[in-house]
Amino acid sequence: MGDYLATKGYETVSIYRNGAAAKLELNRPERMNALNEQLRIDLLAAVEDVARDDGVRAVLLAGAGRAFSSGADLRENRAATAEGHPDVYSVLTGHYHPIITGIREMPKPVIAAVNGAAAGIGLSLALACDLVLAAESAYFLLAFVNIGLVPDGGSSVLVPTRVGFARAAELALLGERLEAAKALEWGLINQVWPDADLAGQAEAMCSKMAEGPTGSYAGTKRQLNRWLYQNMADQLEFEAQIQQERASSADFREGVAAFAEKRTPRFTGG
Repeated sequence: MGDYLATKGYETVSIYRNGAAAKLELNRPERMNALNEQLRIDLLAAVEDVARDDGVRAVLLAGAGRAFSSGADLRENRAATAEGHPDVYSVLTGHYHPIITGIREMPKPVIAAVNGAAAGIGLSLALACDLVLAAESAYFLLAFVNIGLVPDGGSSVLVPTRVGFARAAELALLGERLEAAKALEWGLINQVWPDADLAGQAEAMCSKMAEGPTGSYAGTKRQLNRWLYQNMADQLEFEAQIQQERASSADFREGVAAFAEKRTPRFTGG
């Protein structure tokens, strides 16, 4: 952890500080930092905490254990999923959207350090950050199609703004892993480091930016947000509406069942 010391934390999110640099670490390593209700609540609180703290001038987002985040925890509310009426709309609008917009609108730079998987909403979390560093063994995955869903959490805008339509469509429609080296080549991420060096490099960058011109960083974010993401709120709402439709589908129920049973899903197109 270098000079980063543990400070205030939550049940599933640890917070470390090194002067004006803050590190938020997702802390459900036993579930590859899959987001359940508690992690969603804690992460939103942590993002809001560092955003309003004038003593924090740069933020690092990372995952404990062997993954950044494997996405939403499909074990949660499995009964509702089996019955065909999970309320994904409320989860998206109540938890995920404020996290994504909180990162994008935070008037200070946010860096993602991706080890292992950044899948589903985990990919959205990484791409909501201003800079993305990855370990050589990391991979990125729009996994939604594999369980009969559609991209959400802002990924339908965060991915194409970085890599363009053709590559975004490939990631979203094929649902295949994108290894770190190729993600760098595509322009999805900014840097790739040997696994053993990622944490140190990311922490060093965060500390360096914490000593930089915070107002300049904030102004740059405002410029990029206006040009690229000024319609993000509308897109997030549109995603949530379509995702709610898909969450009631037979294909989604089959996708979740196949995932739980570790078998290939048998989609019918419904």
